[in-house]
This record gives sequence, C-alpha cells and structure tokens, in this order.
Amino acid sequence: MIRQDEIALVIDSQRETFLKQDSGFTRDALTFIPVSESFATIITGIRRCGKSTLLLQLLRRDYQDAIYLNFDDIRLSSFETGDFTRLHREIEKREIKVLFFYEIQIVESWEKYINQLLREGYKVFITGSNASMLSVELGTHLTGRHLSMELFPFSYSEFIRFKELENGENAVLGYLKTGGIPEYLKTGISIVLNTLVDDILMRDIAVRHSVRDINSLRQLTAFLITNIGNLVSANKLVGMFDIKSPATFLEYFSFLKDAYLLDFVPMFSHSIKVQARNPKKVYVMDMGLYTENSVSTSDNIGRRLENLIFLHLRRKYKQIFYYKDKGECDFITLEKSAVKEAIQVCLTVNDENFDREYNGLLGAMQNLGLKEGCIVTLNQSDLFEIDDMTIKMVPAYEFFDR
Repeated sequence: MIRQDEIALVIDSQRETFLKQDSGFTRDALTFIPVSESFATIITGIRRCGKSTLLLQLLRRDYQDAIYLNFDDIRLSSFETGDFTRLHREIEKREIKVLFFYEIQIVESWEKYINQLLREGYKVFITGSNASMLSVELGTHLTGRHLSMELFPFSYSEFIRFKELENGENAVLGYLKTGGIPEYLKTGISIVLNTLVDDILMRDIAVRHSVRDINSLRQLTAFLITNIGNLVSANKLVGMFDIKSPATFLEYFSFLKDAYLLDFVPMFSHSIKVQARNPKKVYVMDMGLYTENSVSTSDNIGRRLENLIFLHLRRKYKQIFYYKDKGECDFITLEKSAVKEAIQVCLTVNDENFDREYNGLLGAMQNLGLKEGCIVTLNQSDLFEIDDMTIKMVPAYEFFDR
C-alpha cells in the first residue's frame, strides 16, 4: 500500500527528471506511433531500446501537459492493485487527461484500471518490456481497446545516421558488431550490454515468472546467444545446464522471447504440429548483445549477417520461417497467411557454396509459387533468371534500403 501524497511526490519527482532528459536521436518510429480516441497506445520492446526516450519525444511534440509515471521505481515497490484508487484521485486532482505509464504491467490488474481510464475519456500511452502484455494480460479487459507497436533497437538506417556513416560495406560490418542499443552506441562500454542481459533475466523473467534456478537460466541464455543461426530443440537439450525436462526448456524459450532477448524461427509448414515438432532457429534481438555476451572464440561474421537480416525482416513481418526440403532457405516471410518473400543469406558466394545457396532458394521459390527471390551478401551483386523466375544477389547495405 502507498499513500496518495507519496504517489504525488513520485509523479512530481519523475516528471522533473524526465523532462530534464535530452530528447535524443529522433526515432523513425515516432512517425508511426498509433494514436486514436478511446484506445490505449501500447509500446513494447527490449529494455533500453529507447522506449522512454520515444515517449519523451512524443510528449514534447504533441502533449505538453501530461502525467508521466514509471512504475519501475523503488519508491513504488509497494504499489498494489488497491493503490490505483489513490492514483486515480491524484490524477483527477491535477485535471490532466493525457497519461504516460512505463512498466505498469508489474502491478496486478493494471489492465482493468486502464480500461476504466479509457471509459472516462483519458488518453493513455503505455510502454513495457514484455511482449506477453499484448496478449495474455489484455485478452479480457482491453480486447479491441488498444493499439500496439513494437520498438526495436536502432535499425541499420538509424545506426548510420546516428553514427554519421556512409552507407556501405564498412557500415554494415560496424553494425554487425555494435548493434543498435542507444546507450551502448553512445558509450561503447561493454558492461551496458552485460548488465542489460542480467536485468532481463532477473527482472523480466526470474521475478516475473518465479524462476528459482537462475544459474541454469543464465547458462542456457549464454548458450543460445552463442548459437545464433543454429537449430535448437528442447528435446535435444535435455540434461544440459541441469535442466531435465523439455517442458522447462520450452518455458524458458518462451520467457526469453517475450522479454525480446531472443527469438525462435520455426520451419515453414502449413501444419502447426509440424512446426512445433521440428527444431527452431535461434536469433538474438540485437547484435551488440551477441558481441558482448557470446562465449564463442570466432567472429562468426556469416552468422551475424544472417541474424542481422532476420532483425531487418522482424521489423516488417510477424511471421518468419526457415525452409527445408531437399535444400534449405534461410527465411520465408508471410503476411496475412500469404507467402511474401524467400531470402537466402550468404556472407560471400563462391564456387564451393553457390550451388547450395542458389538451389536452396530456387527450390523454396518453386514449391511456394514465388517469382522472385533474393540472396543477401556482404558486398556482391548479380542477377539470375530461370524460366519465369528471378533471383537477385544484393549487398546487405542495398537490401536494408528496401
């Protein structure tokens, strides 16, 4: 329980601190924030990707008079569901109709309170670092009353603008290593990304889901980050990291995905059962996290490039698969259940790998009825036409402009 005067103190203190911050680099996402009357706007993304900065940019652009409240504050650690009544009295007292809430999902029944605010005509913006707040927790009380978007670390185009780099191979190589977490790009201090992973594991997973075996979770996370672009299977991991149940692995996979730390790409199939029983490819949600947290002794530039292309596609598509039949294709994308793109990634195409990369992509195109496909490389360009199909080989820095 927390008193109304304590809530008022935190609101005033946070607002003063919040408004003193530099608005920072203007994000592309600022243009696409969904806003509509009677709907809550919910922005999710990995910790430290810039959600609070995006809110500050939105506030300064459109809402000069608003209440900002970050629930991830030690002074609000005792905040309970019943305290929403006192918070509401404080909001009414201030006669302000625009509300910005950060990490409100850590308080039980928060979605009921948001629904009440919407009924009373408030404009509400919410940010959080867990994807599940868009599904499970909103399923009952905010169905049809929220607009959602995901915010990711800097895209490649944002990265080169922020670093004032010329678009090209060297910029791609730089992005492959640093990724796009704003604070890390500003400082280059590796501990920023080390502590980020630990914060996610402890605050977004262990505390939220009552995970007791933190050591096993850390070991598994380091293993998965190190193995980007590789297939992983819960059944085949049983016994590793002192985890003895496939169900526990699947649970941890889900937690890591919801926290935007890792993502898992299933094999393409129209059958959900086939997707479920086959291994998934694992990718990290920022390349700097790989650089600072992988235990690999190799640079793995090829795997990094594949992961980077995945992140570019992930900003555009919700449904991404890998394809495997006689050959393999790295990415198949879907939009509203329709196959849109087939994409192969190869750092350098040469005599040893050309047939494998080309035929894997061509086979996927033929079986899925696609007329065009793409092989993304570090710096090579080419064009292949067979029958009525076209395969383009493009450098990554050109692919990112699409």
